[in-house]
Amino acid sequence: MAGLPPWPVACQHRTGKELEKVDARYFLSEQLDIPRHNAEVRALWESYAERRHARIPVLIVGSIRNLISNPAVNRTGYGFPAFFTSAKAQIACQLAFQDYIRHHWLCDHEMGIPENGWQLTLDFQNSWDQAWFGCPIRFFGETDVPDTVEILKDEPKLLNTWEDADPFWGRGDFMHKVMDLLGEMERICQAGLEYRGRPVLPPRRLPGHNTDGPFSVAIKLRGTVETMLDMLEYPERYHRLMDYVTRNQIARMKALREWAWERDGVPDDQRRLGEKLWFADDSIAMLSKDQYQEFVMPYHDRIFKTFDDGSGCAIHLCGNASHLFPLLVKRYHAAAIDTGFPVDHGALRRAIGPDVQINGGPTIMLVKDGTPR
Repeated sequence: MAGLPPWPVACQHRTGKELEKVDARYFLSEQLDIPRHNAEVRALWESYAERRHARIPVLIVGSIRNLISNPAVNRTGYGFPAFFTSAKAQIACQLAFQDYIRHHWLCDHEMGIPENGWQLTLDFQNSWDQAWFGCPIRFFGETDVPDTVEILKDEPKLLNTWEDADPFWGRGDFMHKVMDLLGEMERICQAGLEYRGRPVLPPRRLPGHNTDGPFSVAIKLRGTVETMLDMLEYPERYHRLMDYVTRNQIARMKALREWAWERDGVPDDQRRLGEKLWFADDSIAMLSKDQYQEFVMPYHDRIFKTFDDGSGCAIHLCGNASHLFPLLVKRYHAAAIDTGFPVDHGALRRAIGPDVQINGGPTIMLVKDGTPR
């Protein structure tokens, strides 16, 4: 297939002068015993699940930004504008990135060529939720992550003219473009596409089964300063927007689950609206505990009560939301939380107890410039 990168094969085990032609900082220079590594990783995660692990598993987690925003790694010829709009670019970049991390990110994950094939997704980074609500996507450059336009920033009264969005199609034409992109990716994969001897599998689901958070999405619709001022000075306007966002997110999450059930042929008696819930709402880190409880928690409650199945949800909050995590963990029975590097992880562990998995890490500058010790 035209546009698929041959470079991961070429870079996989270069050493010496050959490696000098690329930026050696981003590539492993020594050949790894992949079967041995994968066996050790499987054993570690099995022992971790049973709480008999000898050490904490270590993961390096990134996104397609680590490919597209790094010219030293990206050999696909595609940037973000193409990645957001072209099926070939989505496929090529995702394969290149998966190949890269499976051969050059040494941590406690499976490495090497995946036995059952390369699984694609539909990736729109952090633009999906608000784009579904009609915010246009704004491109800045080939290596710059796109963002969306705040369509209620200057005209908040426009919300008064909006009807509820279609539960599947949302507002505007974004979902139509998404479905066209999905259809083209499926056609390419189903035509027999293989990569490095393994089949390439089309996306299984649409983004939007979960949520980036009603407060964060409200901010992307209205603007950060504007939303915060509305919250304190025009609470009726603020709550009208939060109610609109929340009830439409719930309707969308239901509709996308139903779409997936139909697509996968799930029998009616096996369809459960509740599932292990994942949700984020990064912007609540700006709020005090009292502000969160008054202005956002009622909307989180609505989402949680609709979709949680009792197995314990997972919560993602970038930045330092340590002052909110104990409340969130207790109220939403969190089994795992994602957090950013500004957090004092020891203090957080003491605050939430031993039974919640904390996914977090040190500042990237320590990883980049710190000593091995």
